[in-house]
Amino acid sequence: MNGGQDLGGMMGFGPVRPEADEPLFHAPWERRAFGVTLAMGATGAWNIDVSRHARESLPPGEYLTSSYYAIWTKGVERLVVQTGLVSPDELRQGAALAPPAPVKRVLRAGDVAAVLARGGPCDREPAAPARFTVGDRVVTRNLNPSGHTRLPRYARGKTGTIERVHGVFVFPDTNAHGAGEAPQWLYTVRFDGREVWGEEADPALVVSVDAWESYLEPA
Repeated sequence: MNGGQDLGGMMGFGPVRPEADEPLFHAPWERRAFGVTLAMGATGAWNIDVSRHARESLPPGEYLTSSYYAIWTKGVERLVVQTGLVSPDELRQGAALAPPAPVKRVLRAGDVAAVLARGGPCDREPAAPARFTVGDRVVTRNLNPSGHTRLPRYARGKTGTIERVHGVFVFPDTNAHGAGEAPQWLYTVRFDGREVWGEEADPALVVSVDAWESYLEPA
């Protein structure tokens, strides 16, 4: 979706100022927000793409004025209400008002390291040959979906070259909405900087984007 999170190519937000020796967490509540997000994701009540969409669908004004872990927290708040794990009244009061709803799984503290080390692989076996190969010229589709997508606005309707074929992976655009994994081939597409940013861009600049097969057409 064309939300506040899709900032590539937008201007007027000021310079990026990296923080030297930035800590993992700036305050104890951020550590807790990270832990709660992991624990709730592990319940199986939603998947990673649903989680991303919940954060990215925050109103742009709210998204752009919230810190990183505040956005994570607001995403979890949306999801626990949507899935019936927490009622709106409980969320407002910050306390349980009814017995807890059952969940599929519980992430125990002693299992966290092993679970994180194992990860959540999203590669799948191919059902058909790849449509493109390294060196093929492609053009990205000009999509403007109301739902989740991993194709940024600045890379839509642009011509580039297949740089790498990664394999077949879960398609986030459907997985975020409960419409199935619908695995697709995933490619890295390399764009000339001027194709993306215009004639005034640095001629030495290139941009690479990972793109699912349904985002692409032959050039």
